[in-house]
Amino acid sequence: MAGFGDPHMETVDAAGLRLGIVGSRWHADLVDHMIERARAAAGACGVEDVVVVRVSGSVELPIVAQALARRCDAVVALGVVIKGETDHFKYVNDAVTSGLTRVALDEQTPVAHGVLTVHSLGQARDRAGLEDSVEDKGWQSTVAVLDAALTLRELAKP
Repeated sequence: MAGFGDPHMETVDAAGLRLGIVGSRWHADLVDHMIERARAAAGACGVEDVVVVRVSGSVELPIVAQALARRCDAVVALGVVIKGETDHFKYVNDAVTSGLTRVALDEQTPVAHGVLTVHSLGQARDRAGLEDSVEDKGWQSTVAVLDAALTLRELAKP
């Protein structure tokens, strides 16, 4: 966590947009909370049409995000990947990041990368939007992706 440079976006007016949220089942207690924070952010931004789906793990997020991107104006992918003793952490994070980026570009739909890639459970808790967290990635990712969707909508106007 850099601790600086946060644009402090509270909300945007995204009424009328459809949002897809996909969350992994690993570290369900944290991801469940992040999904609730994403839903709360969507509501605060005026979004009423929210589709939420779950997948087994973070590697499955991109393919389901792609299916959502075909039906929604914006997508938020949420998960938690905690570094263990092997290189698996690196491969998972690389695949998820590349996959979500590819989906956004291929589908021309903004996809927020709200997957916590951390070294410890404590770091994940610090970013999951809990009462004592210093960051709220569910909320922040949602507002950012809705803002991007609105920007794309504006750019598409003649």
